[in-house]
Amino acid sequence: MGAPDQRMMFTPERIAIEKLDCRRAAERRAPRDSFAGHQMSTPWDRLHSAYFNDEALWTYLTTPFLLAMDGVRVERPSSGGETWRVLRAYFPGSIETHHLVQNFFFSEDLMLRCHDYRVNIAGGFGAAQLTSDYVEANGIRLPTKRRAYTRGPDRRPILEMLMVSIDISDASFT
Repeated sequence: MGAPDQRMMFTPERIAIEKLDCRRAAERRAPRDSFAGHQMSTPWDRLHSAYFNDEALWTYLTTPFLLAMDGVRVERPSSGGETWRVLRAYFPGSIETHHLVQNFFFSEDLMLRCHDYRVNIAGGFGAAQLTSDYVEANGIRLPTKRRAYTRGPDRRPILEMLMVSIDISDASFT
C-alpha cells in the first residue's frame, strides 16, 4: 500500500498520505464517515487502509496505557472460570479505536494475550487478536506478534480466518 517515499498522517478529522517532502499524495476529511455502510467484504481504497492502519496501530501501541485515559471506563467482568484476567473497556466517542466496548485478556504474568473487539468500520464483525513474543523496549514490555482473526459465536478466534498479521521489530521509545 505504501511507498518508501511516503508517510501517513492521522488525526480523527483527517487522514493523509504525504510524500516525505510534505507534498500531499491523497487526503480525506472526516475519514471515519467514509466507512458508512461498509461490511467485511467492502473493498477499501488506500485512504481507508491508511485510516485503519493508523487507528489500529495507535490502539495497539498504547495498550495498556490507553485504558487510563480520561473518559475511558474499565471494569473487570466475572471471568466465568477463564484462565486469563479480563478487563472490559468502555471508550468515549472522542477516542478513535475499533469499537466503544473492547475486552483485554491478560495472563498470570500480566501480559496482554488477547484483544477482543468488533470492527465498527467493517460492519461490526467480531475479531479476536492474539498477542505474543514479548520484548522489552526502554523498560516497556510489548508484544511483537499480533494476529487478528474473525471471532466465532463462542468468542474464540477462527484460526482459518486470519484478518491482520503484524510483526514488530527493533522497537524503542524515546
